[in-house]
Amino acid sequence: MHKDPHATAAALLPLVGGAANITSVAHCTTRLRLGLADRSRVDDAALRALPGVLGVVGGDGACQIVLGPGTVGRVTGAFEELLAAGPPGAPAAEGTAAELARRGSALRERQRRRNATPVKTALRRLAGVFVPLVPALIGCGIVAGIGGLLANLGWAAGLTPALTAVSSAFLALIAVFVGHNTAREFGGTPVLGGAVAAVVVYPGVAKVTVLGAALAPGQGGVLGALAAALLGCRVEKWCRARLPGTLDVLLTPTLTVLVPGLATLYVLMYTAGAVATAIGTAATWLLGTAGALAGLVLGGLFLPLVMLGLHQALIPLHTTLIEQQGHTALLPLLAMAGAGQVGAAAAVYLRMRHDTSLRTTIRSALPAGLLGVGEPLLYGVCLPLGRPFLTACAGGAAGGAFVGLFAMLGQDVGATAIGPSGWALFPLLAGDGGWALAAAVYGGGLLTAYVTGFAATLLFGLGGLPRPARADGTAGAVCDSEGHEPRPADRPGPRPASPR
Repeated sequence: MHKDPHATAAALLPLVGGAANITSVAHCTTRLRLGLADRSRVDDAALRALPGVLGVVGGDGACQIVLGPGTVGRVTGAFEELLAAGPPGAPAAEGTAAELARRGSALRERQRRRNATPVKTALRRLAGVFVPLVPALIGCGIVAGIGGLLANLGWAAGLTPALTAVSSAFLALIAVFVGHNTAREFGGTPVLGGAVAAVVVYPGVAKVTVLGAALAPGQGGVLGALAAALLGCRVEKWCRARLPGTLDVLLTPTLTVLVPGLATLYVLMYTAGAVATAIGTAATWLLGTAGALAGLVLGGLFLPLVMLGLHQALIPLHTTLIEQQGHTALLPLLAMAGAGQVGAAAAVYLRMRHDTSLRTTIRSALPAGLLGVGEPLLYGVCLPLGRPFLTACAGGAAGGAFVGLFAMLGQDVGATAIGPSGWALFPLLAGDGGWALAAAVYGGGLLTAYVTGFAATLLFGLGGLPRPARADGTAGAVCDSEGHEPRPADRPGPRPASPR
């Protein structure tokens, strides 16, 4: 069933409370993201047991089902088709549908008030703005890497300018897409958000002077575009609430473009440009002076950030650094967390030889983990077992410190796009010393994280883990620090009689 997206979608729908419980459908690189009217109607245990489901995350009126790269897009499409078709053979019942919609809306509002916090709401909306951009960033990053490799080798001189144009066009206009997504996410008209944000990248802004200095096209980058579109949403909502219908058609779009557009030129571009420059300067200074410590902290804390959903806050930082410097030096450090998790899972697999179910899970999740898709190992192995989650963080910290140390020595390692990690990040690597040296440093970091996560788990991560049931039906004993059951003489209950 896991190879048939329509079968998977059909199996998922009743387990998330049916069509009446779904308020929104979206997906990122690995997860199907569902907005729910009532989160309590989701059967998490049944979802996790479904073939093809690698994990379930959720709260605050939402459910995220981990399906893996590639698969998630096909299943999301099939899921949306299923919702659009409605239940087969169901008669039209407007009163019932209206009642369900009313009840669902009320439940969702209660759930939002009870669980939603300003921080979590802001992070979810930020993810809604930037996550849809990730596929284009990946594609353009890989094309840029191919172009750079050909240029360094001196091959296909006539093709490399075309590859540069293909890879750079999206980044040159990324502000427009950020504005479009921001307006859509915050309740404005998407095309108006894109129109306001387009001011940031328009070449004609070079003729505008602010505080005695001419503006530069692209100044402020995605941060300026985000702020401009947010202001556009506020102006649009204000106009629509106050203008009569005849004036609304003409004045609302005009004011939504004019007022935020002027504010963008005379305030936001200058301010956001200063903030973006400060971010780039701070990142360069931090890695150059305390790279090992920064890598230790970032690599060690990234898995907890993923678990809490707070890692989405880093996406604007990555995008800003890519715009400014051509690559983000933060992503290779954070990627070490997944490598530490791979090492921890390998240690669990080695020691827990009698737990067939756990070993099967690890075997299926390890290839994805090596390619940077960490959710299967996170939610299927490390987090449920407890201690291996901590030792995986230790592995990530060690790998991050390794890569950060080389940044202190003048060899920074960056990624030209966000999204991939693990082995999948190699084609996107860049650095001052060229791709080969960046790949060597990054590979050394991965190896350090693998070994540290593996060793830390063997030494400290396996004590207290439950064993599977024995053949006689009795419960398994608790493992010792090396993953073995206690000897018979150490088990509770009567001891065997001593021979006389």
